[in-house]
Amino acid sequence: MAEFLVLGAGMVGVSSALALQARGHQVTVVDRTCAGLETSYGNAGMIQVEAAEPYALPRDMVTLFKYALEISNDVTWKMSGALPMLPALWSYFRHSSPEKHAKVSRVHSQLTIRSTADHAPLIRDSESEHLISRCGLVMLHRDDAEFEKASKKASFLLSEYGVTSNVYDGKSYMKEEPALKKTPAGAVHYTQSWSCSSPGGLTEAYSDLFVKRGGRFVTGDASTFQHTSKGWQILTSEGEVKAEQVVVALGPWSPELLKRFGYRIPMVYKRGYHGHFNAPKTLLRPFLDVANGVLAAPMVKGLRVTTGAALVPLNAPMDTRQLERGAAALNDMIDLGEQVEEPQWMGTRPCMPDMLPLVGEAPNHKGLWFHFGHGHQGFTLGPTTSQLLVQAIEGEKSELLDALSPADRLS
Repeated sequence: MAEFLVLGAGMVGVSSALALQARGHQVTVVDRTCAGLETSYGNAGMIQVEAAEPYALPRDMVTLFKYALEISNDVTWKMSGALPMLPALWSYFRHSSPEKHAKVSRVHSQLTIRSTADHAPLIRDSESEHLISRCGLVMLHRDDAEFEKASKKASFLLSEYGVTSNVYDGKSYMKEEPALKKTPAGAVHYTQSWSCSSPGGLTEAYSDLFVKRGGRFVTGDASTFQHTSKGWQILTSEGEVKAEQVVVALGPWSPELLKRFGYRIPMVYKRGYHGHFNAPKTLLRPFLDVANGVLAAPMVKGLRVTTGAALVPLNAPMDTRQLERGAAALNDMIDLGEQVEEPQWMGTRPCMPDMLPLVGEAPNHKGLWFHFGHGHQGFTLGPTTSQLLVQAIEGEKSELLDALSPADRLS
């Protein structure tokens, strides 16, 4: 049994703490706020079994031209954000080649296929079943040609990774989804994914379970984190907390912290926004409006509309153009109703250029463990990669652990 600090109380950090606790370790979670109030709070709430292949950077010039001119609502960007990320973006582009992406997907799919099974006992033990719907995720297409491609992709995902789906033409899906007011070209319903009506609430419930089982949660500032001759320490609301080992699970804030220890972590920062709407009809299933880059999902606070990626610095001011454009387009397909008045949320997805999270021991420091860089799938994969992290800590070896290890992945 060892003493562990876990820095970060999002889905990845809290899941790390639970996994370590289950192996008999004494664990203290440290975060600047409460559990699940950062990126884990505002995501689309999907546990995405269908996301076997991580999101690659498009390599065709037409799509890149649309991104550059912000013709597509999938991506917006600022020069101040894109320039510092150029090395990471170039690496992302290279890893998005068909050959490399296929290799990455063979690893990533091993994580996503087990994601719901790894969440299931935590959902049960935290008494959070009321937050979960096992209704799948729909990709809604407005363009016939794109729907045809998506249908072929669904067949490929089934044969290659075991991802199941139902494919509907537009008229058939109109009968499936009463909230639609316009006939789409078609829809692909991925049946294995789950949705959560309060991602922040689920993360908080997991944190409460951790504390109930004897874990410790304190507030503290990661900037006070230090390496000592005996291990690691951080200043918290309860004074100095020390431990033999530490897990860094700070998502997009991890690279800045680790600079002090000599690590240069290449990362692509993808900011997202959400808004809630008082839609008069409840969606039967969450769906992605593929043409407009927004996902609509029923939540406790109303219908949540979540945006794609904004390539901007972490401290950039808010710019809700993507949300406004996406909501306007979405309102053509369903009746959104009035937007809920609330503070505007934004969060940043921490994406590694090779599209795989960093899970394993730091190359140059014993007892320092990396657990971040999950991109769009931190909420999906937190429990899964936490189990793998514990395996690495216990000295297990496997091809999957090697693929996720920080060793040889950091320049």
